[in-house]
Amino acid sequence: MTLKLLNHRAEGPATAPPLFLGPSLGTSYALWDKVAPELSVTHQVIRWDLPGHGGTAPDLIGPGATVADLAELVLELADYLGIERFAYAGVSLGGAVGLHLAAHHPERVSSLAVVCSSAHFNGSKPWEERAALVRREGLAALAENANARWFTPGFTVPRLIEDHRTTDPGAYAACCDALAAFDLRDRLPSISAPTLVIAGREDPATPPAHLREIADAVPGASLTEIAGASHLAPAERPEAVLAALRGHFDGYALRGMEVRRQVLGDEHVDRAQARQSPFTARFQDFISRYAWGEIWTDPTLARRERSMITVTALVAHGHYDELAMHVRAARRNGLTPEEIGAVLLQTAVYCGVPAANSAFAVAQRVLAEEEAEGS
Repeated sequence: MTLKLLNHRAEGPATAPPLFLGPSLGTSYALWDKVAPELSVTHQVIRWDLPGHGGTAPDLIGPGATVADLAELVLELADYLGIERFAYAGVSLGGAVGLHLAAHHPERVSSLAVVCSSAHFNGSKPWEERAALVRREGLAALAENANARWFTPGFTVPRLIEDHRTTDPGAYAACCDALAAFDLRDRLPSISAPTLVIAGREDPATPPAHLREIADAVPGASLTEIAGASHLAPAERPEAVLAALRGHFDGYALRGMEVRRQVLGDEHVDRAQARQSPFTARFQDFISRYAWGEIWTDPTLARRERSMITVTALVAHGHYDELAMHVRAARRNGLTPEEIGAVLLQTAVYCGVPAANSAFAVAQRVLAEEEAEGS
């Protein structure tokens, strides 16, 4: 039997930390078009479509569906992709799915962002009425009014309006059933994943008060309100949403600074920080996030192996000031003077004797200084 899965799109390196992005009712994964490509620089991003939305078959859910049913479909997709633990961000109904996953499957969710969503959606009656309307009349009338529900006046995204218009009415109504039955307020204090809550300040569907309720109840959660954003903030204010999500999910700068200090030493990093200016600030951030936060933290190679590679590369390019710093780093990473000498001897073969000669002089000076400091 063929396994039916949520339609999805994967972007970014398969070896990067996985990040699932959930959509709002009536939209497809195109909701994330202006955000996902940037997030995929540092994550394996998996965007998915609700049943009957975008490319997902409508019969994955039926009348009386729940948010728990949708969450199970996300877990089935993660299992199919071989992903055990992942970060998650979702908008509206997609955010409710994230809350359910974090509350009921905490072992699967490493961190969570809830965007323009709620722990409850104003009771069951409005959603029961909408489900009945859609089952009776289809989606044409609702699609005509989507701009007012989704965006601030004068803004629109035609692709998303078309997604709404072409969604399967039965699956849409089943998603309304899920929203009608959803109330996770009593479980919010149990959520342990680091949580970011993002509110659109002009959102009539899930007003900022709903997001504040989540942020106040989830231990350690933080709240960001985005001015000029209505219900579909990733489409209307992608830059602001992207900045908030990066700050939450990309802990690379902080981790990178920790590793940088461990490898290069506090004294060196403090000097570099003291010399930082507005002109060099972005470069220093780049080094912390990319070199130290992503490359040096990759467990594929041990730090002593990385030191050997780095020393060789610096000799090959004649970067002898950097070499001195990384000879000291190599010692912190566990290399003995004899091992450093063996690495430099190897460079004599492949980088040239003059380069190795200069490198031995630098290393000898550094090792002598280290011995003097220790005596």
